[in-house]
Amino acid sequence: MDPKSYTAAADSLRERIILITGASDGIGRALALKSAELGAQVILHGRNVSKLEAVYDEIEAIDGAPRPSIAVIDLLTAESAAYETLASSIAEEFGRLDGLVHNAGILGERYAIEQYDAVMWQQVMHVNVTAAFALTQVLLPVLKESPDPSIIFTSSGVGRVGRAFWGAYAVSKFATEGMSQVLAAEHDAQKLRVNCINPGGTRTKMRQEAFPAEDRDLLKTPEEILPAYLYLLGPDSKGVTGQSIDAQ
Repeated sequence: MDPKSYTAAADSLRERIILITGASDGIGRALALKSAELGAQVILHGRNVSKLEAVYDEIEAIDGAPRPSIAVIDLLTAESAAYETLASSIAEEFGRLDGLVHNAGILGERYAIEQYDAVMWQQVMHVNVTAAFALTQVLLPVLKESPDPSIIFTSSGVGRVGRAFWGAYAVSKFATEGMSQVLAAEHDAQKLRVNCINPGGTRTKMRQEAFPAEDRDLLKTPEEILPAYLYLLGPDSKGVTGQSIDAQ
């Protein structure tokens, strides 16, 4: 099965509870809408209430889609209590979590290591790595209540081979790949599967920030790269774990 060409069956995510971080825009928004269309109960995470409410309304307009939930957490400033409250709310309302997609992230600066601002470095590493760790850790108990749980981390090509001037972002993606592999290995004999997806060049705000002179019309849209995500979130990828998959 090539995840890039996967076609999800209608209702393939029916009754699955899926939390998507960074769901207010870009890939997160597109995945939230498609997951809801396929029957998933989507929990929309972000830090901008109005943007999350807009996605909420879009899902509500999808015929037959379960009503979504909203989780407002700023990954840069949130303390452990915010993560614990979210985990408790999911446990109380749903009793389990079937999918966790770590889509949120920040780019930081495109400078050489020699000139990189230490505060910005810490912020990028915190949002892209530490917050993902903290959220995963607190949600593992509810994920393990699912009969078929899946965690997806977001990687990058610069998180596999180092590239000049990508600074903390590249380093954070190397760390993300490592965290995903460690977590997968720790649960290798269990039902939980853990994988990375490298979205590749996609028409998002972060991509435009990284490559402002690029012709955006040549890039795939977030909707066009969803097959790999849907594959890993659905039942057809049972047994697939510890992988780093290209969405393009």
